[in-house]
Amino acid sequence: MTSKKIYLIRHGQTDFNLQGIVQGSGVDSSLNAMGRLQAKAFFEAYHSVAFDKIYTSTLKRTHETVADFIRLGTPHESVAGLNEISWGSNEGQKITPDEDAYYHWMLQQWQGGNTSLRIKGGESPDEVAARQLPVIDKIINSKDENTILVCMHGRAMRILLCQLLHYPLKSMDMFEHANLCLYLLEGAENLFSVRNYNDTSHLKNVKLPEMEMEERSIL
Repeated sequence: MTSKKIYLIRHGQTDFNLQGIVQGSGVDSSLNAMGRLQAKAFFEAYHSVAFDKIYTSTLKRTHETVADFIRLGTPHESVAGLNEISWGSNEGQKITPDEDAYYHWMLQQWQGGNTSLRIKGGESPDEVAARQLPVIDKIINSKDENTILVCMHGRAMRILLCQLLHYPLKSMDMFEHANLCLYLLEGAENLFSVRNYNDTSHLKNVKLPEMEMEERSIL
């Protein structure tokens, strides 16, 4: 039985993260200055790990987060199954109080077990889980991929963790996350445990230069 390590990270910060705008799968945003610094810090902390494979979503904020690892020559595969949940027709827009209340109501429904409930114009957790299954199968059953780096998105990452750890999807909010946090999972076949939980220790010294912060505040 071959042991596997899965380094599961959320992408670095984007301006939409900073502004509290919902991105979802329909918004293909890039990392901002802070996100690029976070990506650099993660690379400096983990570049010595001999990753057999890198998996990302098809969205560029995940590619940019692990770009330095890809430049090392590590095999990389971009898969739509790892894309963020679709948050519906209001992706990329400022959230109104009514929309905020709707999203909170939706989260309460999911936490109550109604994970087949679809966001208006978007996806349900059950639908996201279904499109993740082929990726999970490949990660678990690929014999030559024992140390894997996966970069994806907050809600989708919560769903993936539930599936890898055999929790019901209604429990997904137990998995907290921050931009470029790390979950390290170890196990074999279909039995994994968490070694690092929402780990951001590699970001402890990350901050924007004062001049760049001033320029950003003008924008």
